[in-house]
Amino acid sequence: LSSMIRGKCITYWHRWIFIFSIYPFLFASPAQSEGNTIRYQTNEEDAPGTVIGNLAKGMSLSPSHSSKTNFRMMKQFNDSFIRVRESDGELTVGERIDRERICRHTLQCLITFDVVNFSKDRYRLIHVEVEIKDINDNSPEFPNRESVVEISENAALGSRIPLDPAADADVGSNYIQSYQISVNSHFTIDVLLRADGVKYAELVLMKELDRETQSSFTVELVATDGGNPYRSGSTKITIKVTDFNDNSPVFDQNSFSVSLPEDAPVGAVILDLNAVDADEGLNGEVVYGFGKQVSHEIRGLFQVDNKSGCLTLRSPVDFEDKSTYELDVQATDLGPNPTPSVCKVIIYVTDVNDNVPEISITPMTSITTGIAYISEAADKDSLVALISTLDRDSGVNSQVHCTLYGHDHFKLRQAYEDSYMIVTAAVLDRERISEYNLTVMAEDFGSPPLRKILQYTIRLSDENDNAPHFTKAVYEVSVVENNAPGAYITTVEASDADLGSNGKITYRLVDSVIMGSPVNTFVSLNSVSGSIYALRSFNYEVMKQLDIHIQASDGGSPQLQSTAVIRLKIVDQNDNQPSIINPPLYKGSAEVFLPKDAPSGYVVTQIKATDADEGKNAQLSYKITDGGHLGFSINKDTGKVHVSRQLMYDLTDNVRVTVSVTDNGSPALTSTAIIHFSFIEGTLPSMPSLPQNGSEELFEWDMSIAIIIVLAGSCSLLLLAIILITTICSSRKKETRERGCDEKEDIPNVEKVESGHVDSLIANHKGKVFDAHPFPENPPLASSNTTETGCEDGRQTAGIFESNNRGYSTLPGYGKETVRPITIWKGNSFTTISARDPHISGKDSGKGDSDFNDSDSDISGDVHKKESPPTNSLWACTNECKVLGHSDRCWSPSATRPNTSMACGPHLSTFNKTASLPRNTGRENYYPAHIPKTNGLQSVYEKVQHQEFDYILVGPSTPARIQETDEISKIHPKPKGAFPQ
Repeated sequence: LSSMIRGKCITYWHRWIFIFSIYPFLFASPAQSEGNTIRYQTNEEDAPGTVIGNLAKGMSLSPSHSSKTNFRMMKQFNDSFIRVRESDGELTVGERIDRERICRHTLQCLITFDVVNFSKDRYRLIHVEVEIKDINDNSPEFPNRESVVEISENAALGSRIPLDPAADADVGSNYIQSYQISVNSHFTIDVLLRADGVKYAELVLMKELDRETQSSFTVELVATDGGNPYRSGSTKITIKVTDFNDNSPVFDQNSFSVSLPEDAPVGAVILDLNAVDADEGLNGEVVYGFGKQVSHEIRGLFQVDNKSGCLTLRSPVDFEDKSTYELDVQATDLGPNPTPSVCKVIIYVTDVNDNVPEISITPMTSITTGIAYISEAADKDSLVALISTLDRDSGVNSQVHCTLYGHDHFKLRQAYEDSYMIVTAAVLDRERISEYNLTVMAEDFGSPPLRKILQYTIRLSDENDNAPHFTKAVYEVSVVENNAPGAYITTVEASDADLGSNGKITYRLVDSVIMGSPVNTFVSLNSVSGSIYALRSFNYEVMKQLDIHIQASDGGSPQLQSTAVIRLKIVDQNDNQPSIINPPLYKGSAEVFLPKDAPSGYVVTQIKATDADEGKNAQLSYKITDGGHLGFSINKDTGKVHVSRQLMYDLTDNVRVTVSVTDNGSPALTSTAIIHFSFIEGTLPSMPSLPQNGSEELFEWDMSIAIIIVLAGSCSLLLLAIILITTICSSRKKETRERGCDEKEDIPNVEKVESGHVDSLIANHKGKVFDAHPFPENPPLASSNTTETGCEDGRQTAGIFESNNRGYSTLPGYGKETVRPITIWKGNSFTTISARDPHISGKDSGKGDSDFNDSDSDISGDVHKKESPPTNSLWACTNECKVLGHSDRCWSPSATRPNTSMACGPHLSTFNKTASLPRNTGRENYYPAHIPKTNGLQSVYEKVQHQEFDYILVGPSTPARIQETDEISKIHPKPKGAFPQ
């Protein structure tokens, strides 16, 4: 027995150590919570209030730390036995604990529950186990104080008769440890342990019986437990010796072991017993029944048929109540003095998954049963409630798994083997979702599995996490000036999504200074309703706008605020009369002088007035209210007073006219002035007279109209300039195409002009005069090498000439030591250059005026390959140069003076006016120069188009006066005209 008890203890402790070791892995979220298991012991039957232990000490919390924490017991199935003090976690006995009632025959009795330890920023879930220690408060007790047993006189030595066992509700060492029998000569006892753990005694025959000598025996059976002090119980047993019976029924087996499912129906056959008696007649007829020592509990659960010996189930059995039953069935014949035979039957009840899991949910905070509350400001993984499960089955059928359905903002986390925590899985917001309806399902691992479903509600408690909210940052409100003090202006309203005091809003004016005065001297604010009232009468002319800052605060802790601006615009009223400023008034009148003979339309004066109002309230109109028939009128818009007819007043007359100035307000306000007109001789400076049509309206220029006219004129001029430039460019392109026909490089030799004619030409050059010299109409050619090149458009061919020495004629004295300067017309002025200046070239690249791109600056080497050596240059011009003067676009051919070609004297090569200048054969294209013709030279240019001239100007470096046209005609009468500078 002791070894069996010790084995069960070791098994339980191994299980406890395993749970304790895996606990850190079962409990998650170490950042917010930390789990511990603390074990205490207490004795059953301790008085309520008995201290069991202290959790703060058990967790080794310092006094300063424990003062900032509190403890709360999470209610479970047997929470009434233990109390937990919130301040320090002290455990005390809540009510009387009867171990035998709550744990029955269990070797170890534990009360388990969970306690949550709160601190400032974290919580700990503490698993508490209180072991209830057994005390020897129950004595062994037999079912009957006296009992009778029978034994045949011919029973063999060692025969056994089972006796009724004693019962002891205590366990362990406090349970029955031994049986003793009173001293006698024939019997002794043997203590045995049944399959269900019950100790019982059997009566053993030690000496043969003789009924004739002693027919009965009386003994006392005493059961003793192991408590300290021990307890015992006794019963009186009478043993009767019966007469001899030769044959007794015999069972097939002396003992049977059967299994019975706990869900077996009533009437189910457990075992069919059979006993045989060799006698005949009544001595051989066998009947069955329970032995006398079978308890009433077993007789209530099972029954045996007295004829057939069939053992059946009489009442349902429950594995959770008791798993093993041991009973004796005896068979007896009907003969005289029968001797019964006994068969021991052990019934093992097997567990069936017949218990649905139980669920107990204990919220952290609960006001209403079945509803848990948690703050919307709770952090992620905060504990909401604790789920405890219980399945009364055993083994796999008792293992339970929980699942949470409803919303992903919450989740389950397993804390221990049979408990789970509902924790937050996301940040909560009561203003979005205020209540969650969750479903908790507990399901065991039996086959088929059984489940329990429980609906659970979680409500979020409000936190002050929403500041008051204005719909606008700036509210614009208008109030008419001259309002009465205390007048209602507007009401501001802010909303707060929080509840209770967290959503209760109060308003106040933000301190500020307006025009040197506090804002609360201008308006007042109702702190509850948000209504704004004026404290003074506003004047638009003094203050046109007032910005009031309103602060809305809730009643939460900490308090949250928000602000808005009330932009109070003062609306103008027509509360100011026009004020006449010109002419200056004295006591409402002014004197104005004018000539007595001022004509009609003469502007006498201008009435000028101002109005402090704005808009239409400041739109003024002028009118003569009295004296309009006296010859004066006024422009209603400008206020100009003018003479409306011929005046016939004397110097001594004084005319009185009343002028009124009225604004456009509603109602309109008017100011009047009396104008005294005094007449004088002569004229006074005055404004321009009115038009003769007599209209009172004077036309005045509007600045915007003038700007529009100026812009329109500028745009028109710009458009005309663009059109003119486009037209000129188009005409030039057309002229270029007409003159741009390329001609072949064959250059005919020109017959040399008579030397005398040239000498006369040179001799007649005086000063800076352009001499016109005609070419012969049919110039003789020196050879037949002249080639005519025709243009593609069928125009007249032009001759291209070249002398035999590939040069051009030189002036007298060219090639000598002393070189005469050459003066040319370049652009719009004269320029003097040296004829031998090596850096001057008439060859243009066609790429503009840059010398860099001319052929003289070309380093390609093509220029140096020409046959003619580089010599001094002489200018040769195109037709445009003849009219407009020389430019840097003029092409100058090389000029040479061979020693063998001067026999005929100096000569001058001439060109037809339409001839193209000799080109550089090394170039692909020739670009003729285009010089725009000015209007002053256009007529002269047209005359030159019909004659052929070549102009060369030779003179000193300092240009002198150019001769007039008449002077030139005297010298050269043949040209039809001379060109002015």
